[in-house]
Amino acid sequence: MKPRVAVSLSDGMAARLAVAAQRPGFSKSAVVEAALDHFLALDDERPSIDLRLNAINLQLEQLDHHLRVVRETVALQARFHLAVTPSMSGAALRTACTLGSERFNEFAAQVARRVQLRTSLLTEALERVSGIGQEALASVFGDEQAGAGNTVSQPWAPARGDKALDQFQDNREDSGRCTTHAATKDTDLGSTPLRTRRFSAHLALILRVFLPFVAAYYLSFLFRTINGTIAQSLKSEFGLGADDLGLLTSIYFLTFAAAQIPIGILLDRYGPRLVQSSVLVAAAIGSAVFAVSDNFWLLLVGRALIGLGVAAALTAGLKAIILWFPNDRVPLVNGLMIMLGALGAVTATVPAEYLMSSIGWRGLFEFLSIGSAGCAFIIFLVVPKATSSPKRPGEGPAHGLRMVFADPNFWRMAPVSATCIGTAWALQGLWAAQWFSDVDRLDRPEMLQGLLIMAVASSLGAFTLGFAAHKLRQRGIGPRALLAWVALVFFAAQLALILRLPLPTCLPWVIVAAVSAATVLSYSILADCFPKELAGRANAALNVFHIGCAFIVQYVTGLVVQHWIPLDGHYPEIAYQTAFALNLLVQVVAWIWFLLPASLSRRQARVAAS
Repeated sequence: MKPRVAVSLSDGMAARLAVAAQRPGFSKSAVVEAALDHFLALDDERPSIDLRLNAINLQLEQLDHHLRVVRETVALQARFHLAVTPSMSGAALRTACTLGSERFNEFAAQVARRVQLRTSLLTEALERVSGIGQEALASVFGDEQAGAGNTVSQPWAPARGDKALDQFQDNREDSGRCTTHAATKDTDLGSTPLRTRRFSAHLALILRVFLPFVAAYYLSFLFRTINGTIAQSLKSEFGLGADDLGLLTSIYFLTFAAAQIPIGILLDRYGPRLVQSSVLVAAAIGSAVFAVSDNFWLLLVGRALIGLGVAAALTAGLKAIILWFPNDRVPLVNGLMIMLGALGAVTATVPAEYLMSSIGWRGLFEFLSIGSAGCAFIIFLVVPKATSSPKRPGEGPAHGLRMVFADPNFWRMAPVSATCIGTAWALQGLWAAQWFSDVDRLDRPEMLQGLLIMAVASSLGAFTLGFAAHKLRQRGIGPRALLAWVALVFFAAQLALILRLPLPTCLPWVIVAAVSAATVLSYSILADCFPKELAGRANAALNVFHIGCAFIVQYVTGLVVQHWIPLDGHYPEIAYQTAFALNLLVQVVAWIWFLLPASLSRRQARVAAS
């Protein structure tokens, strides 16, 4: 029995109720009950509706904040541009339009890459400023020194160390030159002034990041060039010919190149500390196998293991520099690392010869085995951990490699970089010593002196190219243009060797050695083209070309030279000239391919301007 309720309705509502009740299966009581049930249910849904409205309101506020930031950024950029840009003549304006067209195309390509990666540069910059101090101390010194676990964890900046602190402080000093204020003002990081904190952070970066990876790259350079010094001993003890010697030396590059892509993926996934310390153990084992070898094939296995063990030396160091150092200092720091690492080539000449005279080449490789194991142990203990970025669905290793290999800039730069740098590595690692002996007829002390001069030139070339790239970047000239000019000088040096121009013997070879350090420029170009999340894979992909080309040049040169009959134990001059000329032709073709996009864009700009 339902309770009766008397309700007063207006005439209109009573008429609508009467019409609704005329439907089959409906009565006035059923219609009123359904209406009340629906009305009272709205009270239960009101809290969830309020939450949704609040969430929408927060999103709108965030959108308004971002729009205000964008508006002020554009306004500041416009005021800066109008304030500092002078008026230009017609000819200068056409040149500026051409350069602007090239830079805009590169800008659009980088925007497309960031959109594909779904990373916001604006959000990254804002979060970097907000979390600057705690993140810097936590990633360099450890969480316990950052202060009661207040470290800011940012998924876009894995273990960046002092990089954010440096960049933020440099921007403050450049904008208004507030150096006095920055040096005297204390911060929430503690009672020590900010300058002292920065000095401590820089020192920690040098001791815990820079020097350990320099040591690994030093060993890589030493292993790469040591065969030129021990070649005569190996030929005498094992009866090796030019083709055998070329294969034994180049197998290092083959295993080195084969490991690059997996190592690049592992570097982006696990960081340079773990990867470098792990693979360097293979170099220690390979060096020990090489030292106890009693036949050619065991030498080959040991050399292959050495190539595998040092395969991460360069890319791990570059990855560490990108992670922990500011972007504008990457070319300079790269140059410093390659300069110091190139001292391994210096050690592979006269110092190695001195050690061989007392302990023999086998004792030398036993010593290198112990050094490789010690370096791996130090890197594992000293280098700070790098936390990997969060992995998004569908963005695994293959996705990153596809982005690298699908980039047209990579395919424009890779051939000229690989042919020039790979050739320089192959010549410095083996064939320069053979040229000194067979063509210039230098005795062993003179040959070692020439290799020593080349090693010093390689070290100084790395610093010079890195410093030049750093300074030219400040003037608006990128490393691409510098790489093109370096390749042209390299061609001239090889041509001088092929034609036997009347020049000092070491001058062309000094240029060859200096060009072997042009990786400073190549990897700086990659740092501009790809985000940090792909740095390991991009560097490894290019290194595959470098090492692969060095393997081909070193081995094929031996095959070509082997076609001539040695006279008095020396191959004729024409054998080396033929091999070098064939290789130079390939380099010139790659150089033209590298310059082609710039010339086309300039032509398009001239047509548009006219």
